[in-house]
Formats: sequence, C-alpha cells, structure tokens
Amino acid sequence: MRAIIITIFLSAITLTCFGQYGKDFRNLGDRAFADKDYYEAAFYYRKVAEGMHLLQNKEVPFQTMNKAPKKDKPSDATYVSYRLAESYRLYENYIEAEGWYKKTVDAPDAATYPLARLWHGVCLRAIQRFDDAITELQQFNAGYDKTDEYKAIANKEIANCTFAKEQYKYPQLLEAIKLKGDWNSDGSDYALLQTGDNFMFTSSRFAKDDKKHINRIYTANAASQFKPQVITIKDNDAKKETEYGTPSLTPDGKRMYLTRWYKEGTKVYHSIYFTQKQDSSWSPLHKLGSNVNADGYNAIQPFITADGKRMFFVSNKPGGFGGDDIWVSDLGDDGEATNAVNLGSTINTDRDEQAPYYNADEKRLIYSSKGFTGLGGFDFFESKGDAGSWSTPVNMGYPMNSAKDDLYFMPDSKDANKWYISSDRESDCCLNLFEVHNKSFILAGIITDCETRKPLAGVKVSFIDSLAKQTLKELTTGTDAKYAFKVTSKRPYNLKLEKTGYFTKILPIPASGQMSNDTLYNAEICLQAFEKDKPIVINNILYDFNKATLRPESKTVLNSLVTIMKDNPKIIVRLGAHTDSIGSVKYNLKLSQARAQSCVDYIISQGITSERIYAKGYGKSMPVAPNSLPNGKDNPAGRQLNRRTEFTVVKTE
Repeated sequence: MRAIIITIFLSAITLTCFGQYGKDFRNLGDRAFADKDYYEAAFYYRKVAEGMHLLQNKEVPFQTMNKAPKKDKPSDATYVSYRLAESYRLYENYIEAEGWYKKTVDAPDAATYPLARLWHGVCLRAIQRFDDAITELQQFNAGYDKTDEYKAIANKEIANCTFAKEQYKYPQLLEAIKLKGDWNSDGSDYALLQTGDNFMFTSSRFAKDDKKHINRIYTANAASQFKPQVITIKDNDAKKETEYGTPSLTPDGKRMYLTRWYKEGTKVYHSIYFTQKQDSSWSPLHKLGSNVNADGYNAIQPFITADGKRMFFVSNKPGGFGGDDIWVSDLGDDGEATNAVNLGSTINTDRDEQAPYYNADEKRLIYSSKGFTGLGGFDFFESKGDAGSWSTPVNMGYPMNSAKDDLYFMPDSKDANKWYISSDRESDCCLNLFEVHNKSFILAGIITDCETRKPLAGVKVSFIDSLAKQTLKELTTGTDAKYAFKVTSKRPYNLKLEKTGYFTKILPIPASGQMSNDTLYNAEICLQAFEKDKPIVINNILYDFNKATLRPESKTVLNSLVTIMKDNPKIIVRLGAHTDSIGSVKYNLKLSQARAQSCVDYIISQGITSERIYAKGYGKSMPVAPNSLPNGKDNPAGRQLNRRTEFTVVKTE
C-alpha cells in the first residue's frame, strides 16, 4: 500500500511540475539547436515529448487530480516532433529521426513543415527502406512547388535509392568487418594509418578524467598487443577542449601532419599542422601557412604521398566548387606547403568531398563524396589520373559503401587484399574502424574448336556486364587459347567469344566451379566453325511417322540453333529438310517442306524474326547415302542418314 501511495504522489508531482519545466526544456532545446548542438537539443526536446505523451507505447502517468492537466496545442506537439526529428537527423541518428518525421508528416498541420517529408524520405533511405523512401520523396516532389536546392536533394535521393537497391542486390565481392578488441570505443574511432606493425588513428573515447568525448590521436602496435595509447601533442596555443585527429606521416615517419580544431562560441575552427619526431616525443605544433590555412576557412584531413613531396587535403576556402573540396599542395624541405591547387570539377562537386588517399604509382585517387549518386551520406569514389586530368569518379559500391557515412580508405601495408575504412554503418552516432577483405576472384578458361578439340587462338573474348550491357574488358587468345578476367561483384556477367569463320558464342559466367586459390576455372568452351552456303546437319530432329509435328525432344535440339541465331544477330539461315526414297517425289517434297516449316515456326516462336530464317523442303532429291544396297535390298542405315534436317548460313551481314 505504501508503494502505491508513493507512486500516486510522484505521478501527481510529475503532472503538476511538467507545466513549469516543460517550457524550460523547450527553451533549452531551442537554444542548443540554434547553437548546432543537436545531441543536446534532442535530449531536451525528448524531455518535452515525454511530458506531452508523444512517445509511442508510453503509458500516461496515473492521474490523481480531479482537474485534468492542461492539454497542449496540436501545433506544439508538431513543433516538438519536428524539432526532435531535425535534431536526431542532424547528428545522424536516422533511426530515431524517422519516427518523429513520420509523426510530423501525419500531423493535421504538417503543411507548416513542408520539408519534413523530404527529410523523412532521406531517413528512410538511410535505414535502407528504399522503396518507402522513393514513395515519400516522390510525394514530396509532387507537393513541393518550388524549384530549388530541396527539389534537387529529393531527386538526388531518389537516384541514390535506385542505385542502392541494385548495389544491395548485386554487392561487390568484399567483406567489411568491424575491428574487434580495443580499436573501437563508445566514441568515434576513425582514420586508421598503418606503417608496418604500427598504427595511428583518431578516437574520441574517454581518457582518464574526461567528462566529454574529445578527439585525440592514438597509437597501437604489436609490442603493446595493440592496446591504444594516446599521443601527447605539445600545443603552445591550446584552446579549451582543443582536439586533434586524422594524422598522416612522411615516409621516414619523422614528420606528422594532422588536423587541429577547437570551438569558440558556436564556430569551430579547423587547421592543418605538423610536428617533428624528436627521439620518442613530438615537437610543438607548427601551423601551415596561408596556402593551406586560409583565414576564416577550414583545412582538414591531410594525406602525405609515399614520396613525401605532396599533401592532399580538404578545405572550403575560396577557389573551390562549394562545400569541402579536395586540394593538393607541393611540400618544401621544411614541410611547408608551397602552393595549393584544387583538383577540379571532375573530382569536386557543389557538395562535400573529404578524406583523400592517393597512390602515385597506380595514379589512383580514393576519396569520399556526398555530391555524386551513391548509397547515401559519404560514399567512397575512385578516380585515375594526376595533375588536373582525372577520370570520372566511380562509386566503389556496397559493402565498401553503406547507406550512411564511409570515409578514410587506407590499404594494409602487408596484405594487398585487405584495407581499412571508417564507417558509422553499425552506429547511431559515431564512426567505427572496419577492415575490408577482398573476395574477388579470377575467372580463367580455355577455348577450343568444337570439331577438332584443339586450342583455338585468335578468339576475341569480351567480359560483359550483362545488366549494363557494357564491355568491361576484352582480350584475344594466344596459342594457348587461354583467357582470364577478374570478377569483382555478384552482378551477372557474360563472356562473348568471336572469331571469323566461327559462330559467336555468348555465355553467362558460372556461379561456381573448380576453385584454386583465387581462381575459378571455367569449363572448356568450344566454338563451332561454319562456311557460308555449306549445310550443317542438326542431329536428332525427330517426327512421328508420316507427320511434320515436332516431338518435344526435337524442340530441345532446335534450341541450340535459336541460341546461335541470338548470339549471331546478323546471320540469315535457310533451314532444310530431306527424306529418304520411300514414297513419290511429290509426297516427299510436301512432307519435307512441312517438316522444315515446323522447325522454322518453332524457332520464330522463340524470338527469332521471320526475316532471318526460312524453310526449304528437298524431298528425296539430295541423298547423302544410298537408300538401297548394291544387291537391291533396303539400306536402313542409308535411309536414316537421308532423313535429315540441316541449316545453312546464306548471309552473314
């Protein structure tokens, strides 16, 4: 009984006091939101939502007062729902944000918040409900009568959903695994850098006596059993809560470039610094000059090339294309940047680009962007080139990318089939460290002549994406008649084999077979030779006695001719039928014509146009073997050979 009385008493206090504090919570939420502290804003707005009983499945506190508590206006409920959704979205907690946007778009006064449906669609995309996202975004477009950045965002997100659906259906042959042990924490862990057995990365994990998540650079190595240890940064001008991250080393490991940032009021200042290794410690930070750190603008995420002569970095300074852009600087012997060149409009967009990695030997740039079609958030893209000439960036697909943010590519220094990335795909708040394993394989095989079974040189072999109808690579077989192609995804691929004097053959690559190490050995493929106007016999075409009706097994045999005609769309074929000598000339001509036409009708029914094939009955006029023996007796074997069906290529162009 005492417990019940206490519960009733506390419930009464809750109802009485919320009116007093609810407004304060809302004001605190509004203030945090204005300061772009969205995590704190979400905390206060959720307190308001609890007091207004907006949480799903939340019981209403036991009421003891005779007078009902004052009801909130519906508009207040929609405001809190929308602001709570915005706060969750803006710190990228899309799961929580989605439900609150749904409350907003379903509210009677939803029209007050016209962008709620757009952001609801974005959240649905982020939690991989792609079809629902497309529906919501299309509905936003239909009801939004302006042509502005928000309409462009909706269209881009629809494209992202369409792209993502195909990527999840046909993923890349990769496996992304979150690092275990102490690599990841309750904060953010990202930007892993490896040199041999030594690693550096950035983490906002709680260190001793920490009261907030502060980003610092950590090191881990085999000698310490990969237990992360914070690197002490000597900073003669440290502000309150100064943070450090995204390290990059020169080849000798004696100079470290990094990002340093701090907050003053509502503004965050980011700049790039370097420090020199002195015995076992690092020298005080040196800020790079104005080529990199332009006054009033941010510079972040340095990446030093393997020769130590250039630094790729990210900045929103003037001269870019909008948002954060990728830049590159030449470095002097003193470590200073002597210039800064924007990588150009092929690489950069009007949105944000970040986290560059560049392999000069391979001329391979990998970076993250929000500006191209992708799975959502930051996606990895790859481009080839240098010095202002770059190939069109290619999205690196799922699971390299996810519906959330994916950044900071770094190859493993010992294993070419492993690399590291940072992603928040398994978190509501923070980047985690992942290792990615390459599961791609080589498809290899040999091509022979169908008649001689000898290796066939000079065959053009094309490796084709059968969905995009795009030739990815092609080669011509040598004397060993072998071919090999790298298969990098689960998309359906075809092999197309072409050689003059042979029928072209198109085959899907096998899903399984004899695998040795990273090579899948395909079964032997043979090509069939042909000559124009030279008949080729089709074996096992069977009819009932004295009839032209095809038996089911004959249709199966004719399917091979259908395949040949589909793979060789320019050839025109005459299909001929012959009989033995039993019966009159007129009877056999009529029967053979009907039988040839039955074959043609079936082939046309399988999608071959009537202009490409026609029937010709020859009766008993063209025997290939004697119908009778020299002694005048019947020759069943000869008559069997004469009762034949054949096709002849009459035109090849």
